[in-house]
Amino acid sequence: MSVCRFLCQYETNKLVRIQSLRLGSLKWSLNGFILLLISVMMLWNRNYQEFDLVVSSVTTKVKGVALTHLPGVGDVVWDVVDYSGHSQGKNSFFVVTNVIVTKNQKQGKCPEVPLKGRLCRSDKDCEKGAWDQLSHGIHTGSCVKFDVLRKTCEVSAWCPVETKTNPPRPALLAAAENFTVLIKNNIRFPAFKFIRRNILPNMNDAYLRSCDRKKDSMCPIFRLGDVVREAGEKFSEMSVEGGVIGIMIEWDCNLDRLMQSCLPRYSFRRLDEKESNRTLYPGLNFRYAKYNTVNGVEERTLYKAFGIRFDVMVFGQAGKFSFIQLIIYIGSTLSYYALTTILIDWLIGTSCYSAEVGQNYSEKKVESVKDKQKCVLCVSYVDEDNIRLVKRSQKKSLQDIKPTTVQPRKEDTGHVRAVLSLLQADREAPPPLENKPDMNPGPRRPSWCKCDHCSPSSLPHEELCCRRSDGACITSSPLFEKLVLRRPLLEAILVYRDPLTPPPDAAKTADLRHCAYRQYISWRFGVRPADTHPAIPRCCVLRIRETYPSPNRQYSGFRPARTASMQACTNGEL
Repeated sequence: MSVCRFLCQYETNKLVRIQSLRLGSLKWSLNGFILLLISVMMLWNRNYQEFDLVVSSVTTKVKGVALTHLPGVGDVVWDVVDYSGHSQGKNSFFVVTNVIVTKNQKQGKCPEVPLKGRLCRSDKDCEKGAWDQLSHGIHTGSCVKFDVLRKTCEVSAWCPVETKTNPPRPALLAAAENFTVLIKNNIRFPAFKFIRRNILPNMNDAYLRSCDRKKDSMCPIFRLGDVVREAGEKFSEMSVEGGVIGIMIEWDCNLDRLMQSCLPRYSFRRLDEKESNRTLYPGLNFRYAKYNTVNGVEERTLYKAFGIRFDVMVFGQAGKFSFIQLIIYIGSTLSYYALTTILIDWLIGTSCYSAEVGQNYSEKKVESVKDKQKCVLCVSYVDEDNIRLVKRSQKKSLQDIKPTTVQPRKEDTGHVRAVLSLLQADREAPPPLENKPDMNPGPRRPSWCKCDHCSPSSLPHEELCCRRSDGACITSSPLFEKLVLRRPLLEAILVYRDPLTPPPDAAKTADLRHCAYRQYISWRFGVRPADTHPAIPRCCVLRIRETYPSPNRQYSGFRPARTASMQACTNGEL
């Protein structure tokens, strides 16, 4: 049964409508601004499209010829095979810019280069068969002269060994700055079955022979000096020890029919650490050799080549309209409209509005749920014009509990009008016969009583007097007789609430007693704070019970749920 009840119910949020031109204008202005912002973001980021990542392949072709003078060799012409054919990688190409040449090397024995103090005095300092990372060969175990002043260990190697370590300055192949490279990039977007290349359909052979990137940014032929310059480097400095330059090709394609666009965008940057040129293992270099045979003996010329490696990196995406992506974006941005509510609620709660307006709005918007374990009682003393809010205690007397807050008392306007009407009627009608019971104090007066008319109680929340300080009891006031105990008034209220109420009888006494409780609450508490229970003093409860007693003298106690505002009962019409 509980499961069926849960499935057959619907819950929704409670809204509060505020009639305000200023707040209404602010709300629609903020909503319009948010809508404009969402629309701009959607168009700028193309959030209405489905995207696919690029799949790419790259090939390069370097062109250029340079004439350079090599020490000990002479003038040498370098073509594409010489400066770029020895080190090629995937999606990259290498161009030699500087070189150290060691000629006429043969297999034999020769002294090792004295690097980092590697000197010897005798054969004992040279271990036969030893080698390390800096050696050019295998130690023979002999200590021989390297020059007039120094002796080093003899090695079996290609002799003479390479002695130069620092590249020439300026670079021997500085003319490589004017070399050109043709980059051919083919891309594909599998999700959309779209294929494109950076050599566009309108580019023919004549165009490629004459195109210049300074005039046409789509030209696929690049001058190496311009690439290094756009990367923020100087070719004359970088060509000495070499380095790595990245050529980035970005494809950001829009495949919608009305806005189709798919063109490459090139950018350049240096990839290796620039500071490394002054620390360990600077630049980029490798070695290769050219072999020949002289008089039946194999010889070689060793080249230590320094150069610049260009890495071509392709990345990008393509987008196409997708109704599903559009719905997802709209759904994800609806939460932005909550910012309007948050801002307006904040403005109402700040000094932009009066405290009364803010409190009224808060009371209408927020509905508090009371905790029965922490019941808040409302206490009103006849010698104070305030309402005290105290927490119910199971051990301490209600009279002695310190209040959590003290609030000014708010009059119940409907009850006030009813009182004025009643007083006017009392002046015209003869006074009723009074049957006032004896209210003399009993032999025992509780310590918490201040009016001498209270009796002890076993419940701490009933230990409450009508006064905070010693004085006369409120039950001795004529108004208490007229507003709380007067039978014609209570019967009129009952008839007003239920026009078909039966004539007074014994069972009616309970209704009169409960109505008297409500009369006292409306008179002494006025408009009570929300989520509070009024506590009627012990002396007043006894006076009402003596006037309208239960036949068996059994009382269930006052129930807060049965209280009601006199404004709803009288409304000034009694």
